[in-house]
Amino acid sequence: MCRRSQQWAYVALLLLCFSSSLLVVVAAEMGTHPSEVDALLLIKSSLFDPNGNLSNWNKGDPCNSNWTGVLCYNTTFDDNYLHVAELQLLNMSLSGKLSPALGRLSYLRVLDFMWNKISGEIPREIGNLTSLELLLLNGNQLSGSLPEDLGNLLHLDRIQIDQNHISGLIPKSFANLKATKHFHMNNNSISGEIPSELSGLPNLVHFLLDNNNLSGKLPPELFQLPNLEILQLDNNNFSGATIPDSYGKMTKLLKLSLRNCTLQGSIPDLSRIKNLGYLDLSSNQLSGLIPRGKLSENITTIILSDNRLTGTIPSSLLGLPHLQKL
Repeated sequence: MCRRSQQWAYVALLLLCFSSSLLVVVAAEMGTHPSEVDALLLIKSSLFDPNGNLSNWNKGDPCNSNWTGVLCYNTTFDDNYLHVAELQLLNMSLSGKLSPALGRLSYLRVLDFMWNKISGEIPREIGNLTSLELLLLNGNQLSGSLPEDLGNLLHLDRIQIDQNHISGLIPKSFANLKATKHFHMNNNSISGEIPSELSGLPNLVHFLLDNNNLSGKLPPELFQLPNLEILQLDNNNFSGATIPDSYGKMTKLLKLSLRNCTLQGSIPDLSRIKNLGYLDLSSNQLSGLIPRGKLSENITTIILSDNRLTGTIPSSLLGLPHLQKL
C-alpha cells in the first residue's frame, strides 16, 4: 500500500512538472501580444533604415526572437502574452516619421529614438502610454507643437526633446507631470510664456528651456519648485521682463543661467541660495547695483557682463573660496 502511494506521488509530481513545462511552452508559443506585433511593423514601415538595423523585424516573434531595440518583460501578464517594455532605437541613422502606432505599445516604459534624423510631429498617441517613464527624442529633426496628450504620462521621469525643431506653446497639461524630474526642451523653437502652472511640479530637478523663442514674463511662482537644481533659460526674448525677487528663495538651486534674455531691472538678492555654484545673467539690460549679500561659498562662476550695472564691485565677491570666473 505504501509503495502504491509512492507511485501515485511520483506520477503526480511528473504531472505537475509537465503542467509547468506546458505553461512555459504555451506562454512562449503565445509570444508577443498581436496588437503590439502589428504596431511594431507599422512603426518600422514609417521609418527609413539605411543601415538595415531593423532587418530582423520580420523574423519570428519580437520578444522571443530578440528584435533589434525591442526589450520585453521576462514574464507573461494576465493575458498570457509577452509585452514590449522598452523600444531603444538610439543613434541608428533612422529617418522618416514617428508612427501613431507607438500608442499601441500599452506597457512601454522607455521610448528612445535619440540621435537619429527623424522628422515630422510627435504623435499625440504617445500620450496613451500611461506606463512610460522615459521619453527620449532629442537630437532629431522633429517639428510641430508639443501634444497636450503628453500631460497624461503620469509616471514620466524624464522628457528629452532638445535639439529638434519643436515650435508652439508649452502645454499647460504638463502641470500634470508630477513624477517628472527632467524637462530637457532646449534648442528648439518653442514660443509663448512659461506656464505658471508648472510651479506645482514637486519633483522637477532640471528645467532646461534655453535657445528657444520664449517671451513674456518670468513666472515668479517658479520659486515654489521644491527640488529645482538647474534653471536654464538662456537665449530667449523675455523683453522687458525682470528677474523675480522670489528666485532668491530657490534654496536647492545649483545653476541659474538667464543669459541674453532681454531682461531689465535689478539683480535680486541670491545670497539665500546656499549651494549656488553657477550664475550667468550676462548680455541683458540689467541695471542698478550688484547686490551686497554674500553668495554661496560653493560658487565657481559669476558672469554679469554686458549689462547696465553701476556702482562698485561688492567686497563680498572677493572672499568666495571656490570662485574661478568673475
